[in-house]
Amino acid sequence: MQTGKIANIPRPKLPPRRFLPQPLPMAAQATFKSIKSLVPLLDRVLVQRFKPETKTATGIFLPTSATSNPLPEATVIAVGPGAPNKDGVVVPTQVKAGDRVLLPGWGGNSIKVGEDEYFLFKDAEILAKIKE
Repeated sequence: MQTGKIANIPRPKLPPRRFLPQPLPMAAQATFKSIKSLVPLLDRVLVQRFKPETKTATGIFLPTSATSNPLPEATVIAVGPGAPNKDGVVVPTQVKAGDRVLLPGWGGNSIKVGEDEYFLFKDAEILAKIKE
């Protein structure tokens, strides 16, 4: 039992605890029938990562541990129109369809279309454009 000034303060009655549904993870996969049905909004960029080689030029198969990490390079498939800045002016994206880009090692929302996997990134998340 508490004594003193603190003991006389009425305590608020808390509602009973409820188990709330857990939110989906950020990289939850979506499945579409055709990639052409997907149009990025605002400053989003749709990319397809390059697939790691599974065998060398001489025909030696590489172990899955050597090919499990995704490559940081990708091809831009589609881009959104751009996002408005603080003044309301729409700033176009820095890349266009067909560009090769350098991606961060994490992030992006995964989208499966058949056996192919695509990713949606924000324009600001793309690290660099690769010139050939």
